[in-house]
Amino acid sequence: MTKTAPVSDARPITEEADFLQIKSIDHVHFYVGNAKHAMYYWWKGFGFQPVAYAGLETKNRDFASYVLKSGQIRFVVSAPYGPTSELAAHHMVHGDGVKIIAMEVDDVEKAWKATTERGGKSAWSPREEKDEHGIYRTSAIYTYGETIHMFVDRSDYNGPFAPGYKSMERQAESAGLAAVDHMVGNVQLGKMNQWVNFYHQVMGFRQLLAFDDKDISTEYSALMSKVMQNGNGRVKFPINEPAEGKKKSQIEEYLDYYLTPGVQHIAMATGDIIGTVEELKRRGIEFLRVPDTYYEALPDRVGAIKEDLQAIHDLGILVDRDDEGYLLQIFSKPIQDRPTMFIEVIQRRGAKGFGKGNFRALFESIEAEQEKRGNL
Repeated sequence: MTKTAPVSDARPITEEADFLQIKSIDHVHFYVGNAKHAMYYWWKGFGFQPVAYAGLETKNRDFASYVLKSGQIRFVVSAPYGPTSELAAHHMVHGDGVKIIAMEVDDVEKAWKATTERGGKSAWSPREEKDEHGIYRTSAIYTYGETIHMFVDRSDYNGPFAPGYKSMERQAESAGLAAVDHMVGNVQLGKMNQWVNFYHQVMGFRQLLAFDDKDISTEYSALMSKVMQNGNGRVKFPINEPAEGKKKSQIEEYLDYYLTPGVQHIAMATGDIIGTVEELKRRGIEFLRVPDTYYEALPDRVGAIKEDLQAIHDLGILVDRDDEGYLLQIFSKPIQDRPTMFIEVIQRRGAKGFGKGNFRALFESIEAEQEKRGNL
């Protein structure tokens, strides 16, 4: 491929070109150490239904892979069969983590050309995979760390997931997780604006919100964050970087253990956060807990809400309000041995924000966990 000069975008960063016309998040692909164990964790822990499999039985000699769904969310977990593959190297360096964020588009070639002409680095050029179910089209570019953004076109494909996968018939008890609300990336100190500009110039996103170290700080640590959003608002990628503080921030801890920038957490939406969190806790999913003093001030801070305040307190759910309404959210502890990625469960009652009023209490609870690990 001949490298062309980046195409500049003169629009303010709060406006978007939206030339990609991304429809939604198609799937999130995790590279893990044991795909069968990871599949079981999402199935029994979070209520995802296993729907497809690839591996030795489907003539895949390189890795085992499971596809799971909950509502509109599709996760893929893959693990290598041997020690010498790219997948094995990724897991050795990072542990379990997100490798690919796939987005559905109408034309993968157009998306690839538009992003690479604007300075994006190609991961692979447009390609087609075929089987008896049709044609599956993809292309991809690199983003922060070793993370890849893949463009997917399924318009001519009606198989269980992609060529090389076969259907699985496993029943699941849903926990009510319905859609990906947002996905957060952690980058190094001083690199946030570089990646904000990448999403604006290369992918046509606009800046939705920004938080500085005055918004997101405690006595000991701080971070800065900017939220990038695509044209239809269905894809939101906050970008975090650490800020100067007395002690090590959660972003620095993540980078120490993941070793490069990467996906910090996935926020999944539910229509009934009380029912979802009750069910997840029953299944053994562990969540952060803020001090009880947070709930003493909650009624005055957020006003009337539909949910029962005692249930909110007992489950450890956080609440915040903005000009559009309010939201409820809760954050898991790290979902693997390394203190890297975690999960957020969120329910929006009109609010468009990200829980700014909860930042300090949340970060103090994170710092308490860091101190237990000896990493504060």
